[in-house]
Amino acid sequence: MSHDEDMGDKLTAPPDFDGPTSRRSCTDVLCTLLLWTMWISMTGLGIYAMQNGDYRLILYPLDYAGNVCGTDKGSIDMTEFPYLYYVNDYSGGVCVKTCPKLEELADPYTLVTYNGLFQVDGAYITNDTIAIADYSVNNDTLTCNKETCYPNNDPEQSYVSDGVSEGKGFAYYALDTYEVMWRCVFRDDATDKLDAIVNPNNNNFTEDVVDMATTNENIKEGYSVWNNLFGDLWITRYFILGLGFGAPLVVGFFYAFMLRVPGVLPVMVWFSIFATVGIVFAGGWYAGNTATQWKTAEPPKYTADEIQVATIASYVLYVVGGLLVLLFLFMRKRIQLAMGCVKETSKAIMKMPGIIFFPVIQGLGFMVFMIAWTVYSVNLASMGEFSTNTFAAGNIQISVRSFEFSDFVKKCGWYMLFCFFWSGQFILALGEIVFAMAVAKWYFARDKSKVGSGTVWASISTSIWYHAGTAAFGSLIIAIIKMIRAFMAYLQKKADEMDSSIAKAVLCCCQCCFYCLEKCMKFINKNAYIQTAIFGSSFCTSAKEAFFLILRNAARVAAISYVSGGVVFIGKLFIMTLTTGLSYFAIDHYVGDDLYSIIGPLFFIACIAWFIAGMFMSVYDMGIATILQCFVADEEMFTAEERYAEGSLKTWVDNHGSK
Repeated sequence: MSHDEDMGDKLTAPPDFDGPTSRRSCTDVLCTLLLWTMWISMTGLGIYAMQNGDYRLILYPLDYAGNVCGTDKGSIDMTEFPYLYYVNDYSGGVCVKTCPKLEELADPYTLVTYNGLFQVDGAYITNDTIAIADYSVNNDTLTCNKETCYPNNDPEQSYVSDGVSEGKGFAYYALDTYEVMWRCVFRDDATDKLDAIVNPNNNNFTEDVVDMATTNENIKEGYSVWNNLFGDLWITRYFILGLGFGAPLVVGFFYAFMLRVPGVLPVMVWFSIFATVGIVFAGGWYAGNTATQWKTAEPPKYTADEIQVATIASYVLYVVGGLLVLLFLFMRKRIQLAMGCVKETSKAIMKMPGIIFFPVIQGLGFMVFMIAWTVYSVNLASMGEFSTNTFAAGNIQISVRSFEFSDFVKKCGWYMLFCFFWSGQFILALGEIVFAMAVAKWYFARDKSKVGSGTVWASISTSIWYHAGTAAFGSLIIAIIKMIRAFMAYLQKKADEMDSSIAKAVLCCCQCCFYCLEKCMKFINKNAYIQTAIFGSSFCTSAKEAFFLILRNAARVAAISYVSGGVVFIGKLFIMTLTTGLSYFAIDHYVGDDLYSIIGPLFFIACIAWFIAGMFMSVYDMGIATILQCFVADEEMFTAEERYAEGSLKTWVDNHGSK
């Protein structure tokens, strides 16, 4: 077999070819039906979750008896008691009206118990300082007396009594607290003062009940992943909608619009580079300064772990900023070349200014999907089951109610993740077909004065009506790969817990392989969509033709695609960084104290911003790829006299394709 045969047959122009074909039929219809089936089943699952779940279980804490603080969910109405005061290391606690603020920091002669306050001689606070819900209606409620909780009125004996049991019983001391996500967290200086009184020898003293509780696997499995994350997302839902979606839409639209203005491109690119590096370094300074303020605050408001996280974040941001400086210095010549690629694409966009608005439509579509998906997921996460865990505390058995997920809910969670991947990739894929069709119509137009924004709207209707199935096919492949990678990440976590070096090494290699496979498939998909836009063929046929077309012109396509990715990457990085930075300051200022961790919402916003930034920058990414593929197809299908390529374009590709 000859070398030419290995690379497939050259393209031939269809009869009467005059640009992207107008004689089209619906492609990959089966995938369209599968996509609709997925959306309908997701909606059905969401409605079922809304009917059988209760989002309040995610937002509000659970007391030792299975009541949800701040709600009427449980055997006792806790509507007026929204906060949880921890009583033991197993996350067992009682619902209180407010988190206690004690001027004396600690009262070792007052105990917060499963059945209200218990005080002995010497108590500092009054019995109404801490308003605890009435648990006396429970017949099996454990109750303190001097024998079980405070023998001989001695604080040291109290600490090792059956009732307190070194922080593992059904009672604990009244301490000064601060509120985090409706949970009362003990202040470090309060526990230090208590330590000196009840445990002067410092034997296994519980410094922070919340931190100790997270070491218990039963509690950790139920809360740390789903509840804390979805709870934080729910609290910041308006910030996610407003800043996560709104900010990148505004910034992305402005950025993409300015790139098409002659003379502005170099300014925008270099400004984005310096601004991105500056924002990262500023974030590092702010995190370090915040850590210093937290450390020196009087009275202390944050734990040592929180201060350490802020300090580490500062160092990480400084390192990232330094790496970005080195990266941009290394790529400065390639960035200059990439700007030449964008200039050619800008000519097409200037003829069709309406194409800039399509990412806004994409963003709004994605936002509508995310609203429904988030509501469904939060309610699904609340469909756990209550279980009772019993622990020995001296001669007494301590019962703690926990929230666990059934296999059905876990499987539904994986399905919701798949719906997220497929829907997000479908929105991107459909946009790529629209962009490719509009740019291809511009390229193959003899009279480019007839090309305008109307071409974009015609491309939108044609792509949705005829080629939604092709977009669904390509996006399904990417979604499956992403699901495999997500499951591998889950296995990697399990391997870390088992401390299996061989399993971690094998899974890491598999993760790298599937990452490379995902990148390859995205490249093949993008070029397949261009073929579909031009010739109206199905996904498999388009992927085959695009693969061999690029293979026959590998040198030019690879070189130009590589360098043009620089501007696209810089734009996405700038939009994401600016959005995440603004979101941090807004969330920290307004609801920072209500969150378990600000990292989850910020990561979510960063992912959304990157996704939306990709929609805007895909205008240029797809424009460059489409023009290149149209050019090499033009060369194969027509003689020099019949080609559609303008002289300046041909000269530019030939000059830069070999670099």
